Amino acid sequence: MKFRNGLLLSGAFAAGLAALPAAGFLTHVLGPGLGIPSALAQNEDTSDQGDTYRLLSLFGDVFERVRADYVDPVTSKTLIYNALNGMLSGLDPHSDYMDPSQYKDMQVQTNGQFGGLGLEVTEDAQGFIKVVTPIDGTPAAKAGIKSGDLIVALDGKTVQGLSLNTAVNRMRGPPGSTITLTIKREGVDTPIEVKLTREVVHIQIVHQQLFGNIAYIRLAEFDETASAGIRKAIANLRQQSHGAIKGYILDLRNNPGGLLDQAVAVANDFMPEGEIVSTRGRHASDDQRWDASAGNDTIGNAPLVVLVNDGTASAAEIVSGALQDNRRAIIVGERTFGKGSVQTVIPLPGDNGAIRLTTARYYTPSGRSIQGLGIIPDVKVAGTRTEEPQFGPAHETDLNNTLSNTGGVPTSSPPPARTDLPPVVKEIPAKPPVGWPAFDPANPATDFQLQQALKVAQAMAAQNTATTR
Repeated sequence: MKFRNGLLLSGAFAAGLAALPAAGFLTHVLGPGLGIPSALAQNEDTSDQGDTYRLLSLFGDVFERVRADYVDPVTSKTLIYNALNGMLSGLDPHSDYMDPSQYKDMQVQTNGQFGGLGLEVTEDAQGFIKVVTPIDGTPAAKAGIKSGDLIVALDGKTVQGLSLNTAVNRMRGPPGSTITLTIKREGVDTPIEVKLTREVVHIQIVHQQLFGNIAYIRLAEFDETASAGIRKAIANLRQQSHGAIKGYILDLRNNPGGLLDQAVAVANDFMPEGEIVSTRGRHASDDQRWDASAGNDTIGNAPLVVLVNDGTASAAEIVSGALQDNRRAIIVGERTFGKGSVQTVIPLPGDNGAIRLTTARYYTPSGRSIQGLGIIPDVKVAGTRTEEPQFGPAHETDLNNTLSNTGGVPTSSPPPARTDLPPVVKEIPAKPPVGWPAFDPANPATDFQLQQALKVAQAMAAQNTATTR
């Protein structure tokens, strides 16, 4: 397998296969077993090492007691795998252990094709499974499952008491097999039962549409086809419009992230120059920076609006931050999720899976860490008139054991005020007016945030035309 850069969203998983399509890689991927003894020697003094050995002895005592006296027989492999997962998941929401099956599934999933239901899920505080988002075009999306739904039972058996990994494993299965999900939905008093047929999911991650002379492109996630899909969509829209496009909208709402190299490539698709992102880890030698390459910008100097919300995370926040800091786009919508960390996937020896370890924070071109803060839009526009109740974490700060925001510019310092916004932004309402129709995914006219983004893009296009005359 070719290892790639990448980021992960809040410990979420794609039901039916493995970790989110955001399953991610950093350029520095350790080989099996490399660096572990030396790391202990370098980072602990003699007294610390003595304490480590004492605690390892304690672990051995507990391990033997559980194996000998637990009410049911339990294998050593199960105990060790559980211990590894507990060790990593206790660090932060994004570090974890993947057993061999999960690791293999994750490798397959980054190709943009996987078997399952097409649900991105996480665990809520009550032990239920919360739907982050159904992936476009999958069985889950076609069955009407919604973001925020709580999965409370699988084939009639409660998910409470199951780990997220176990619940996800039970939602997997061969194409053609079925599973019944019992769902609790806000505003619905009775349980909803949905029978789904598993299938091989071919994810169409890029969608495009013309709104007059404004080109709209939605990117659902950052798998390895993201940049190629963006470029193909732009070419198709130009052909469809006969070259009459005056501005672009890039919709990253509910995009959970993905591969870091694809985040860099997509940002470069819209940037002629400038820094895109940098990462800083525990060791200065691991710090990295990515810059736009001249000649990769696909839309020239055309106006660009980026749509975001609290489901915009990780790699999607990298793109948003790069375009915002370089003044290449106007960001419209709501504060993003706020995941500013990078995970390295480290394969383990002996076909024992891999660990996913948080190894760095990333920073936008202006030096901001968005960890726990998110990207603040230039034009704040809510999707609904009243705040919708959340069943689970709406932002990184809602998770347990989150990383601190350190290493960047002072978080108390507001970002520099933008002087390049068109006058129309002062007329954009912060939320839909009374009587605005209920949102219908099939009807763009009901999408309040999109309609406001179109106003901004059209104003930018008019401004751009006046400037170039």
